[in-house]
Order: sequence, then C-alpha cells, then structure tokens
Amino acid sequence: MELSLKEVFEASKSVLSEIVSLPDPDFRLEQVEFKKDQKIWEVVVSFLVANKNRPVGITPITFSSPVERVYKRLKIDENKEVLGIYMFSEAG
Repeated sequence: MELSLKEVFEASKSVLSEIVSLPDPDFRLEQVEFKKDQKIWEVVVSFLVANKNRPVGITPITFSSPVERVYKRLKIDENKEVLGIYMFSEAG
C-alpha cells in the first residue's frame, strides 16, 4: 500500500501527541524517505517541548525560551503502524 506524505505525517503526529505535554506542539515534517527494500518510511518530525534546562536569571544574556524544538526519527510501515521512535542527530 502506497501512503501519501500527509498520511505518513499524520501517523507520526498521532503517536508523538501521546508523549508531548504542550497544547500546541507545532509538529513539523522535516525529512521523509521511503525504504523500498524494507517497505518502511523513515520520517523526521520536530516539535516543541517544555524547556527544562532554562538558566536561572533575568538578564537578557541569560534569557531562554520556555520551549525548545526537539527532533525524532520514526519508522512507519505500509499499514501506518509506527515501528519505532528514535533520537535524531544530524550526524547520523
């Protein structure tokens, strides 16, 4: 079964929504690749999470956002089932 990019993105968002606590995580599709030999989609999705590493301070130099963008790599099969969620690094 051939999936559309929208279907792949929606399957990714559905699973990630279960682990994100922000009301508007601003999901973004960053990268998609179909692995023909394995019949799976490898997808990178970014979203916002609460920034738990904020420095304490009120000066403009120490200002940091209350949220940060994180990236996750997912593997999705042709039935829209998420096979795994992995840490994503541009290094590989």
